Amino acid sequence: MSSMNRVTHSVTEHPGALGAFGRIRPLCRLGRIDRAFRPRLLAISLTSLLSSPLRLLEKAVYGKRLRNTAIPPSPIFVLGHWRSGTTHLQNLICQDNRLGYLSAFQAIAPGFCLIGRRTIRRLLALAVEPRNRTRPMDNVAFSLDAPQEEELALANMTVHSFAHAFVLPQRAEGLFRRYVLFEDLPDAARAEWIDHYLTLLRKVSVASGGRRLILKNCTNTARVPTLLELFPDAKFIHIHRNPYNVFTSTVHLHEKLTSLCQLQSVRPEHVETNVLTFYRELMRKYLGDRSLIPSENLVEVRYEDMEREPLPLLRGIYQRLGLPRFSDAEPAFRSYLASIRNYKKNRYDLAPEAVARVNRHWGFAFDEWGYTVR
Repeated sequence: MSSMNRVTHSVTEHPGALGAFGRIRPLCRLGRIDRAFRPRLLAISLTSLLSSPLRLLEKAVYGKRLRNTAIPPSPIFVLGHWRSGTTHLQNLICQDNRLGYLSAFQAIAPGFCLIGRRTIRRLLALAVEPRNRTRPMDNVAFSLDAPQEEELALANMTVHSFAHAFVLPQRAEGLFRRYVLFEDLPDAARAEWIDHYLTLLRKVSVASGGRRLILKNCTNTARVPTLLELFPDAKFIHIHRNPYNVFTSTVHLHEKLTSLCQLQSVRPEHVETNVLTFYRELMRKYLGDRSLIPSENLVEVRYEDMEREPLPLLRGIYQRLGLPRFSDAEPAFRSYLASIRNYKKNRYDLAPEAVARVNRHWGFAFDEWGYTVR
Protein backbone atom coordinates (compact mmCIF):
# COMPACT_ATOMS: atom_id res chain seq x y z
CA MET A 1 0.00 0.00 0.00
CA SER A 2 1.39 3.44 -0.92
CA SER A 3 2.14 6.12 1.64
CA MET A 4 -0.75 8.25 0.42
CA ASN A 5 -3.16 5.33 0.62
CA ARG A 6 -2.05 4.66 4.19
CA VAL A 7 -2.76 8.20 5.33
CA THR A 8 -6.09 8.34 3.52
CA HIS A 9 -7.50 5.17 5.05
CA SER A 10 -11.21 5.37 5.66
CA VAL A 11 -11.49 7.36 8.87
CA THR A 12 -13.70 4.64 10.36
CA GLU A 13 -10.60 2.44 10.46
CA HIS A 14 -8.71 4.82 12.75
CA PRO A 15 -9.35 3.97 16.42
CA GLY A 16 -9.40 7.62 17.47
CA ALA A 17 -11.76 8.90 14.80
CA LEU A 18 -14.88 9.06 16.98
CA GLY A 19 -13.14 10.28 20.12
CA ALA A 20 -13.48 13.55 21.99
CA PHE A 21 -12.49 16.57 19.90
CA GLY A 22 -10.95 18.28 22.91
CA ARG A 23 -8.12 15.77 23.19
CA ILE A 24 -6.71 16.46 19.71
CA ARG A 25 -4.92 19.76 20.42
CA PRO A 26 -3.20 18.45 23.61
CA LEU A 27 -2.22 15.34 21.66
CA CYS A 28 -0.63 17.42 18.91
CA ARG A 29 1.34 19.35 21.52
CA LEU A 30 2.95 16.06 22.62
CA GLY A 31 4.81 15.68 19.34
CA ARG A 32 5.27 17.15 15.88
CA ILE A 33 2.90 15.82 13.20
CA ASP A 34 4.70 14.76 10.02
CA ARG A 35 3.52 16.55 6.89
CA ALA A 36 2.67 13.25 5.15
CA PHE A 37 0.12 12.42 7.84
CA ARG A 38 -1.66 15.76 8.07
CA PRO A 39 -4.54 14.56 5.85
CA ARG A 40 -5.13 11.77 8.36
CA LEU A 41 -5.10 14.27 11.24
CA LEU A 42 -7.58 16.46 9.38
CA ALA A 43 -9.92 13.52 8.78
CA ILE A 44 -9.76 12.46 12.44
CA SER A 45 -10.36 16.03 13.60
CA LEU A 46 -13.36 16.51 11.35
CA THR A 47 -14.93 13.22 12.41
CA SER A 48 -14.37 14.03 16.08
CA LEU A 49 -15.85 17.50 15.62
CA LEU A 50 -18.88 16.26 13.69
CA SER A 51 -19.65 13.65 16.35
CA SER A 52 -19.42 16.19 19.20
CA PRO A 53 -23.22 16.74 19.36
CA LEU A 54 -23.66 13.06 20.09
CA ARG A 55 -21.30 13.27 23.06
CA LEU A 56 -23.13 16.33 24.36
CA LEU A 57 -26.46 14.54 23.98
CA GLU A 58 -25.16 11.53 25.89
CA LYS A 59 -24.05 13.76 28.76
CA ALA A 60 -27.46 15.41 28.85
CA VAL A 61 -29.36 12.13 28.80
CA TYR A 62 -27.12 9.94 30.95
CA GLY A 63 -25.00 12.37 32.99
CA LYS A 64 -26.97 12.15 36.25
CA ARG A 65 -27.56 8.42 35.92
CA LEU A 66 -23.85 7.77 35.40
CA ARG A 67 -22.90 9.86 38.42
CA ASN A 68 -25.24 7.69 40.50
CA THR A 69 -24.21 4.36 38.96
CA ALA A 70 -22.25 2.03 41.19
CA ILE A 71 -19.74 -0.18 39.42
CA PRO A 72 -20.42 -3.82 40.42
CA PRO A 73 -17.98 -4.86 43.15
CA SER A 74 -14.87 -6.99 42.61
CA PRO A 75 -14.44 -6.75 38.84
CA ILE A 76 -12.19 -9.33 37.19
CA PHE A 77 -9.07 -7.92 35.53
CA VAL A 78 -7.23 -9.95 32.87
CA LEU A 79 -3.57 -8.93 32.92
CA GLY A 80 -0.61 -9.82 30.75
CA HIS A 81 1.68 -8.41 28.12
CA TRP A 82 0.31 -7.84 24.64
CA ARG A 83 0.15 -11.02 22.52
CA SER A 84 0.29 -13.28 25.58
CA GLY A 85 -3.21 -14.67 25.10
CA THR A 86 -5.19 -11.99 26.93
CA THR A 87 -7.71 -11.61 24.10
CA HIS A 88 -8.33 -15.34 23.78
CA LEU A 89 -8.75 -15.68 27.53
CA GLN A 90 -11.17 -12.77 27.78
CA ASN A 91 -13.18 -13.89 24.76
CA LEU A 92 -13.50 -17.32 26.34
CA ILE A 93 -14.56 -16.14 29.79
CA CYS A 94 -16.99 -13.62 28.27
CA GLN A 95 -19.06 -16.54 27.03
CA ASP A 96 -20.36 -16.62 30.61
CA ASN A 97 -23.39 -14.40 30.12
CA ARG A 98 -23.47 -13.49 33.80
CA LEU A 99 -20.51 -11.19 33.16
CA GLY A 100 -20.39 -7.80 31.46
CA TYR A 101 -17.58 -6.39 29.35
CA LEU A 102 -16.51 -3.41 27.27
CA SER A 103 -17.47 -4.02 23.64
CA ALA A 104 -15.56 -2.88 20.58
CA PHE A 105 -18.34 -0.40 19.78
CA GLN A 106 -18.13 1.09 23.27
CA ALA A 107 -14.35 1.37 22.90
CA ILE A 108 -14.54 3.04 19.48
CA ALA A 109 -17.29 5.49 20.51
CA PRO A 110 -17.20 5.79 24.31
CA GLY A 111 -18.60 9.31 24.22
CA PHE A 112 -21.96 8.23 22.79
CA CYS A 113 -22.01 4.45 23.22
CA LEU A 114 -25.21 4.51 25.30
CA ILE A 115 -27.41 6.69 23.10
CA GLY A 116 -25.87 5.09 20.03
CA ARG A 117 -26.04 1.43 20.99
CA ARG A 118 -28.83 0.68 18.53
CA THR A 119 -29.02 2.87 15.42
CA ILE A 120 -25.48 4.28 15.40
CA ARG A 121 -23.99 0.90 16.24
CA ARG A 122 -25.80 -0.67 13.27
CA LEU A 123 -24.66 2.11 10.92
CA LEU A 124 -21.07 1.82 12.12
CA ALA A 125 -21.18 -1.94 11.62
CA LEU A 126 -22.04 -1.39 7.95
CA ALA A 127 -18.93 0.77 7.59
CA VAL A 128 -16.49 -1.27 9.67
CA GLU A 129 -17.33 -4.94 9.89
CA PRO A 130 -17.33 -5.91 6.18
CA ARG A 131 -13.79 -4.56 5.72
CA ASN A 132 -12.45 -5.83 9.03
CA ARG A 133 -13.43 -9.46 9.19
CA THR A 134 -10.32 -10.05 11.26
CA ARG A 135 -8.23 -7.76 13.43
CA PRO A 136 -5.24 -6.10 11.73
CA MET A 137 -2.64 -7.83 13.92
CA ASP A 138 -3.97 -11.42 13.80
CA ASN A 139 -6.72 -13.67 12.47
CA VAL A 140 -9.19 -13.08 15.31
CA ALA A 141 -12.64 -12.26 13.94
CA PHE A 142 -13.65 -8.62 14.40
CA SER A 143 -17.09 -7.62 15.62
CA LEU A 144 -18.38 -4.46 17.24
CA ASP A 145 -19.98 -6.65 19.90
CA ALA A 146 -16.77 -8.51 20.77
CA PRO A 147 -14.84 -7.69 23.95
CA GLN A 148 -12.26 -4.91 23.65
CA GLU A 149 -9.66 -3.46 25.98
CA GLU A 150 -10.23 -0.23 27.81
CA GLU A 151 -7.08 1.53 26.59
CA LEU A 152 -8.65 2.15 23.19
CA ALA A 153 -11.66 3.80 24.82
CA LEU A 154 -9.43 5.87 27.10
CA ALA A 155 -7.47 7.10 24.08
CA ASN A 156 -10.76 8.32 22.62
CA MET A 157 -11.67 10.12 25.85
CA THR A 158 -8.40 11.72 26.98
CA VAL A 159 -4.80 12.42 26.09
CA HIS A 160 -3.80 10.33 29.15
CA SER A 161 -3.49 6.97 27.39
CA PHE A 162 -0.63 4.80 26.22
CA ALA A 163 -2.56 3.97 23.03
CA HIS A 164 -1.42 7.35 21.70
CA ALA A 165 2.03 5.79 21.35
CA PHE A 166 0.81 4.31 18.07
CA VAL A 167 -0.25 7.79 16.96
CA LEU A 168 3.01 9.43 18.03
CA PRO A 169 5.52 6.58 17.80
CA GLN A 170 8.50 8.89 18.22
CA ARG A 171 7.17 9.65 21.73
CA ALA A 172 6.29 6.05 22.55
CA GLU A 173 8.73 5.51 25.40
CA GLY A 174 7.73 8.70 27.19
CA LEU A 175 4.05 7.86 26.82
CA PHE A 176 4.72 4.35 28.12
CA ARG A 177 6.50 5.60 31.22
CA ARG A 178 3.90 8.24 31.99
CA TYR A 179 0.65 6.40 31.22
CA VAL A 180 1.56 2.76 31.85
CA LEU A 181 4.09 2.97 34.66
CA PHE A 182 2.59 6.26 35.93
CA GLU A 183 6.14 7.66 36.32
CA ASP A 184 6.23 11.43 36.89
CA LEU A 185 2.49 11.63 36.27
CA PRO A 186 1.17 14.81 37.92
CA ASP A 187 -1.52 14.31 40.55
CA ALA A 188 -4.03 16.25 38.45
CA ALA A 189 -3.39 14.05 35.41
CA ARG A 190 -3.70 10.88 37.50
CA ALA A 191 -6.99 12.14 38.96
CA GLU A 192 -8.24 12.91 35.45
CA TRP A 193 -7.24 9.42 34.28
CA ILE A 194 -9.13 7.84 37.19
CA ASP A 195 -12.20 9.97 36.49
CA HIS A 196 -12.26 8.94 32.83
CA TYR A 197 -11.67 5.28 33.71
CA LEU A 198 -14.50 5.16 36.24
CA THR A 199 -16.82 7.00 33.85
CA LEU A 200 -16.07 4.39 31.21
CA LEU A 201 -16.72 1.50 33.61
CA ARG A 202 -19.99 3.10 34.71
CA LYS A 203 -21.08 3.24 31.07
CA VAL A 204 -20.19 -0.42 30.64
CA SER A 205 -22.10 -1.22 33.83
CA VAL A 206 -25.22 0.56 32.54
CA ALA A 207 -24.99 -1.13 29.15
CA SER A 208 -24.49 -4.58 30.71
CA GLY A 209 -27.36 -4.25 33.14
CA GLY A 210 -25.20 -4.13 36.25
CA ARG A 211 -23.47 -7.44 35.68
CA ARG A 212 -20.05 -8.09 37.19
CA LEU A 213 -17.38 -6.82 34.80
CA ILE A 214 -14.50 -8.73 33.26
CA LEU A 215 -11.96 -6.27 31.90
CA LYS A 216 -8.89 -6.84 29.76
CA ASN A 217 -6.29 -4.12 29.34
CA CYS A 218 -2.63 -5.05 28.93
CA THR A 219 -1.50 -1.68 30.26
CA ASN A 220 -3.28 -2.48 33.54
CA THR A 221 -0.57 -5.09 34.16
CA ALA A 222 1.56 -2.23 35.53
CA ARG A 223 -1.31 -0.47 37.32
CA VAL A 224 -2.08 -3.00 40.06
CA PRO A 225 -1.68 -0.49 42.95
CA THR A 226 -4.12 1.96 41.33
CA LEU A 227 -6.64 -0.79 40.50
CA LEU A 228 -6.53 -2.01 44.11
CA GLU A 229 -7.02 1.55 45.31
CA LEU A 230 -10.20 1.73 43.21
CA PHE A 231 -11.36 -1.88 43.74
CA PRO A 232 -9.79 -3.43 46.88
CA ASP A 233 -11.53 -6.78 46.34
CA ALA A 234 -10.88 -7.05 42.60
CA LYS A 235 -9.94 -10.41 41.08
CA PHE A 236 -6.92 -10.75 38.80
CA ILE A 237 -5.97 -13.29 36.14
CA HIS A 238 -2.46 -12.96 34.76
CA ILE A 239 -1.52 -14.89 31.64
CA HIS A 240 2.03 -15.34 30.33
CA ARG A 241 3.45 -16.89 27.18
CA ASN A 242 6.78 -18.04 25.78
CA PRO A 243 8.80 -14.79 25.45
CA TYR A 244 10.10 -15.64 21.97
CA ASN A 245 6.55 -15.88 20.63
CA VAL A 246 5.56 -12.73 22.50
CA PHE A 247 8.43 -10.79 20.93
CA THR A 248 7.73 -11.68 17.31
CA SER A 249 3.99 -11.22 17.68
CA THR A 250 4.33 -7.91 19.52
CA VAL A 251 6.66 -6.47 16.89
CA HIS A 252 4.02 -7.42 14.30
CA LEU A 253 1.33 -5.78 16.46
CA HIS A 254 3.29 -2.53 16.71
CA GLU A 255 3.93 -2.47 12.97
CA LYS A 256 0.25 -3.00 12.13
CA LEU A 257 -1.20 -0.56 14.66
CA THR A 258 1.39 2.10 13.91
CA SER A 259 0.61 1.88 10.20
CA LEU A 260 -3.08 2.30 11.00
CA CYS A 261 -2.75 5.12 13.54
CA GLN A 262 0.51 7.00 13.05
CA LEU A 263 0.87 10.74 12.62
CA GLN A 264 4.67 10.42 12.74
CA SER A 265 7.14 8.22 10.88
CA VAL A 266 9.24 5.72 12.82
CA ARG A 267 12.14 3.41 11.97
CA PRO A 268 11.69 -0.39 12.34
CA GLU A 269 14.65 -0.70 14.71
CA HIS A 270 13.00 1.88 16.97
CA VAL A 271 9.92 -0.35 17.18
CA GLU A 272 11.96 -3.40 18.19
CA THR A 273 13.79 -1.42 20.85
CA ASN A 274 10.48 -0.25 22.30
CA VAL A 275 9.08 -3.78 22.37
CA LEU A 276 12.12 -5.04 24.27
CA THR A 277 11.98 -2.15 26.74
CA PHE A 278 8.23 -2.15 27.32
CA TYR A 279 8.02 -5.89 28.05
CA ARG A 280 10.89 -5.71 30.52
CA GLU A 281 9.48 -2.70 32.37
CA LEU A 282 5.85 -3.88 32.32
CA MET A 283 6.61 -7.36 33.64
CA ARG A 284 9.05 -6.16 36.28
CA LYS A 285 6.43 -3.71 37.53
CA TYR A 286 3.85 -6.48 37.73
CA LEU A 287 6.23 -8.88 39.49
CA GLY A 288 7.07 -6.17 42.00
CA ASP A 289 3.42 -5.33 42.71
CA ARG A 290 1.63 -8.69 42.60
CA SER A 291 2.26 -9.32 46.31
CA LEU A 292 -0.20 -6.48 46.96
CA ILE A 293 -3.01 -8.70 45.67
CA PRO A 294 -4.51 -11.08 48.26
CA SER A 295 -3.53 -14.61 47.23
CA GLU A 296 -7.16 -15.71 46.90
CA ASN A 297 -7.76 -12.93 44.37
CA LEU A 298 -4.94 -13.77 41.95
CA VAL A 299 -4.38 -16.65 39.56
CA GLU A 300 -1.52 -16.93 37.06
CA VAL A 301 -1.85 -19.15 33.99
CA ARG A 302 0.25 -20.19 31.00
CA TYR A 303 -0.97 -19.51 27.49
CA GLU A 304 0.35 -22.88 26.40
CA ASP A 305 -1.84 -24.62 29.01
CA MET A 306 -4.90 -22.70 27.84
CA GLU A 307 -4.15 -23.69 24.26
CA ARG A 308 -3.76 -27.35 25.17
CA GLU A 309 -6.52 -27.84 27.78
CA PRO A 310 -8.71 -24.73 27.96
CA LEU A 311 -11.63 -26.14 29.95
CA PRO A 312 -9.59 -27.58 32.84
CA LEU A 313 -7.63 -24.32 33.00
CA LEU A 314 -10.83 -22.29 33.02
CA ARG A 315 -12.36 -24.51 35.69
CA GLY A 316 -9.25 -23.93 37.81
CA ILE A 317 -9.61 -20.16 37.42
CA TYR A 318 -13.22 -20.29 38.62
CA GLN A 319 -12.28 -22.41 41.61
CA ARG A 320 -9.24 -20.34 42.57
CA LEU A 321 -11.07 -17.00 42.41
CA GLY A 322 -14.32 -18.29 43.89
CA LEU A 323 -16.34 -17.48 40.78
CA PRO A 324 -19.79 -19.05 40.91
CA ARG A 325 -21.12 -22.10 39.10
CA PHE A 326 -18.63 -22.95 36.39
CA SER A 327 -20.98 -25.72 35.23
CA ASP A 328 -23.68 -23.19 34.31
CA ALA A 329 -21.39 -21.56 31.73
CA GLU A 330 -19.57 -24.69 30.56
CA PRO A 331 -21.89 -25.37 27.58
CA ALA A 332 -21.21 -21.84 26.29
CA PHE A 333 -17.47 -22.33 26.73
CA ARG A 334 -17.58 -25.59 24.79
CA SER A 335 -19.61 -24.03 21.99
CA TYR A 336 -17.20 -21.12 21.63
CA LEU A 337 -14.16 -23.40 21.61
CA ALA A 338 -15.77 -25.50 18.88
CA SER A 339 -16.40 -22.35 16.81
CA ILE A 340 -12.71 -21.40 16.79
CA ARG A 341 -11.34 -24.91 16.33
CA ASN A 342 -9.95 -24.03 12.88
CA TYR A 343 -8.32 -20.77 13.96
CA LYS A 344 -4.78 -20.44 12.60
CA LYS A 345 -2.21 -18.35 14.43
CA ASN A 346 0.31 -16.21 12.59
CA ARG A 347 3.73 -17.85 12.37
CA TYR A 348 6.99 -15.93 12.49
CA ASP A 349 10.65 -16.89 12.20
CA LEU A 350 13.00 -15.50 14.82
CA ALA A 351 16.51 -14.70 13.61
CA PRO A 352 19.48 -15.69 15.82
CA GLU A 353 20.29 -12.05 16.57
CA ALA A 354 16.71 -11.48 17.73
CA VAL A 355 16.94 -14.56 19.97
CA ALA A 356 20.06 -13.06 21.52
CA ARG A 357 18.31 -9.73 22.16
CA VAL A 358 15.33 -11.43 23.79
CA ASN A 359 17.63 -13.52 25.99
CA ARG A 360 19.57 -10.42 27.05
CA HIS A 361 16.55 -8.24 27.85
CA TRP A 362 13.97 -10.78 29.01
CA GLY A 363 16.05 -13.44 30.74
CA PHE A 364 14.20 -12.86 34.02
CA ALA A 365 10.93 -13.97 32.39
CA PHE A 366 12.38 -17.34 31.35
CA ASP A 367 13.47 -17.86 34.95
CA GLU A 368 10.19 -16.68 36.46
CA TRP A 369 7.90 -18.87 34.40
CA GLY A 370 10.14 -21.77 33.47
CA TYR A 371 10.47 -21.32 29.72
CA THR A 372 13.44 -22.89 27.95
CA VAL A 373 16.17 -20.52 26.74
CA ARG A 374 17.47 -21.18 23.22
